[in-house]
Amino acid sequence: MNAPNASGWRPSMGGAGEAKFATSSGDYGLMLEEALSFELGSADKCGVDIDEPSRAPVAGLSKFLRKSAPALPGLTEPETVRHYTRLSRQNYAIDLGPFPLGSCTMKHNPRLNEKMARLPGFADVHPMQPQTTVQGALEVIEQLADWLITLTGMASVAMSPKAGAHGELCGLLCIRAALDARGEARDVVLVPESAHGTNPATAAFAGFKVESIPATPAGRVDVAALKAKLGPNVAGVMITNPNTCGLFEPDMREIADAVHAAGGYVYCDGANFNAIVGKVRPGDLGVDAMHINLHKTFSTPHGGGGPGAGPVVLSEALAPFAPLPFVTRGADGSIHLVEEENAAEGHAQAFGRMVAFHGQMGMFTRALTYILSHGADGLRTVAEDAVLNANYVLRSCEDLLPAPFADSGPCMHEALFSDAGLAEGFSTLDIAKGLIDEGFHPMTVYFPLVVKGAMLVEPTETESKAGLDRFIASLRSLAERAKAGDESLHSAPHFAPRRRLDETLAARKPVLVWQGEPGVPGTPSLSEIGGS
Repeated sequence: MNAPNASGWRPSMGGAGEAKFATSSGDYGLMLEEALSFELGSADKCGVDIDEPSRAPVAGLSKFLRKSAPALPGLTEPETVRHYTRLSRQNYAIDLGPFPLGSCTMKHNPRLNEKMARLPGFADVHPMQPQTTVQGALEVIEQLADWLITLTGMASVAMSPKAGAHGELCGLLCIRAALDARGEARDVVLVPESAHGTNPATAAFAGFKVESIPATPAGRVDVAALKAKLGPNVAGVMITNPNTCGLFEPDMREIADAVHAAGGYVYCDGANFNAIVGKVRPGDLGVDAMHINLHKTFSTPHGGGGPGAGPVVLSEALAPFAPLPFVTRGADGSIHLVEEENAAEGHAQAFGRMVAFHGQMGMFTRALTYILSHGADGLRTVAEDAVLNANYVLRSCEDLLPAPFADSGPCMHEALFSDAGLAEGFSTLDIAKGLIDEGFHPMTVYFPLVVKGAMLVEPTETESKAGLDRFIASLRSLAERAKAGDESLHSAPHFAPRRRLDETLAARKPVLVWQGEPGVPGTPSLSEIGGS
């Protein structure tokens, strides 16, 4: 008999190898197999009544008329709504349960934020409206900018970058512009092993050579190794603090002083700012540039829930080179945008611009709402509770899952485990897939690379102790099963709409488009991407 999971459910294999849900109250089938829209409808029927065109096409457009109808499935409105609603029930979402993804800060998105962002004065503005008609929206940008500058202890902020990596690029372009202004052609960026993976990629994309800095056995930057790399060719260092091992870098000030003395700049990846917001100001640590993920620390939606935003705070040394546009307040109290047309008034050294317009207005509104609803003291509590929750997870599981840096002091925002103690043949992937059967989204896996079989768990401050206890119970149960050699873990998940894929094949040869009718040779099937 297959082993039950921590919730008391056990796989009950039905016909054709498909798993069914089985509980003490009997079987039920809420997660039905959902066909593709092309399989539900066909191109030779229409789901609505449409009259034949009663007028000739607009002059000049006749050459664009289709010669035949598009090969789209004909579905009625109820069929369409039900199809996508059924698909949505197969998704996992932050409104269903925790996302313990390390270094992602998947916290609850407060509904107050959504209410404010949907106010007509914010939701209906257009970036090309006359500035006199959007003074309220511009004031939101100004107030949010002031808060970000205050919270980080920096001199200025570029609001337009649209994501973390976009912010990294913005910061590096500011550094390049500052070096050009000094007449120096430095081309090397130092990146510690404990930094986010986007850091070396962004540095390379910006045209820099990347040199790696090792970590100490305690999971922190090797300061001596970093100092040994400094020289006249080093443009700067990209350091993540707190780092991806979940640890604060206590030597940050020493590192910054050494880099500055060598003529370089310090870029800090602010993706993990949630652990120190209201507690530590990066500007006090010698940071010259840092992006802030509004979709992490300040609770705006991730991914499909909405676009990200990655404003970049800048030191006095880099502020003159910040990109356009930005908001400023005139002598008459009105707010206007500094653009190319008026940049000569006081921002002639701007390196250019990152986006066509002003950034993500909806995300600015949500983030400012979050900040104002918490206040300075509430933001400090956010950091304290996030760190408390991560340490609770770490200390609750370290007896079953090796925690490589558990002796390096308290972790910050995330707890890091290794699969080193599992039975032969079992790995992090088995634990991650088993979590799906437990009703949880998996944690970040195999990152950071400095730990074998890494499992990175970030609970954030929005998870209650009761919720953490449920997650911990499931994680401990899976670790015990993996240590005992429970073979059912190798085929997990059993309760998901799909079984485990061949992830290498799925990544390298994904089938992403419909290529024909069902049953026609050449039509892709799930088995072609490693499923069953």
